[in-house]
Amino acid sequence: MKLPFRGVKNFLMLIVLYTAFSFCANIVLSEDNKFSVLEEFKVGEMKKLILHESPKAVSEEVFYRSNNDPIFLHSFSGSLTLVNFWATWCAPCLDEMPSLSNLQKLKGDKNFQVVTIATMRNSPKSIEKFFDKMSIVNLTKYQDPKGKLARSLKIVGLPLTILLNKDNKEVARFIGDADWASPQALKLIEKAIEVDFKSLNN
Repeated sequence: MKLPFRGVKNFLMLIVLYTAFSFCANIVLSEDNKFSVLEEFKVGEMKKLILHESPKAVSEEVFYRSNNDPIFLHSFSGSLTLVNFWATWCAPCLDEMPSLSNLQKLKGDKNFQVVTIATMRNSPKSIEKFFDKMSIVNLTKYQDPKGKLARSLKIVGLPLTILLNKDNKEVARFIGDADWASPQALKLIEKAIEVDFKSLNN
């Protein structure tokens, strides 16, 4: 049975629309799940990394530079960002900090950066003293003095680290301390950078 011309035209239009919808849906799905490839890089300590099924919007709560200038997480948009919440009174945090400094030294560039935020009761003097003692010169001394940012992100223990993609959305979090300069961590970060900046058309 032959369809009339108008029927054929409508049928073809439906096929085109369905194909376009499926293509767009696949792009969205790929964007949401592209960091799932990191599962195979969760080796050693990195097994504790919690990958989200899809990127999560982050808080717009303010925190501060060491000179008390306000700053927001969206200020780091455009690069993959590892955000570490710590405190001077947290022993595991202190053990972890040198490895975060090394990670920044080894992988920090326009596509990746490490951001450390001292949350709750941390005097600027104690932060300065710690950074000097550990010879950490490549990490900025950010502060969340009343813990508002930490609470808004549901940070319930320290240290805790979140991974933000270049669009400033949380794609993973790590509870507890880790050696962020270990071979396993470096490979995972390298893959995350590759995934975040690789075009879907490639």
